[in-house]
Amino acid sequence: MIEENTNPEPPAPDPELRKKSRRAMVKYGLARLGLFLVLTVIIHGIVLLVNAPVMLLISAMLALFLALPLSMLMFTRWRVEATESLAAYSAQRKAHKAWVEQELAGR
Repeated sequence: MIEENTNPEPPAPDPELRKKSRRAMVKYGLARLGLFLVLTVIIHGIVLLVNAPVMLLISAMLALFLALPLSMLMFTRWRVEATESLAAYSAQRKAHKAWVEQELAGR
């Protein structure tokens, strides 16, 4: 007895959504990296003006701790865009994976 497959065509992933999610992630990642670098320069500039014996590594660590919450506040729109596009792309991939598993189970 042969079962009829209700969905003979695989769900096609949208290549534009993949590009959009990658662009959003790169944009958000570069913005966070830029904020980290700017904060490092500002903090180390203050350290040099005060003439305190603080290494650049310590300034970078402080900038890292400050950049995380600041980036979540400053780049909220980009973070949400990246999260939503990745969630949509992940849903497409899961649908394709489920289709493949269904096809393999029928053999």
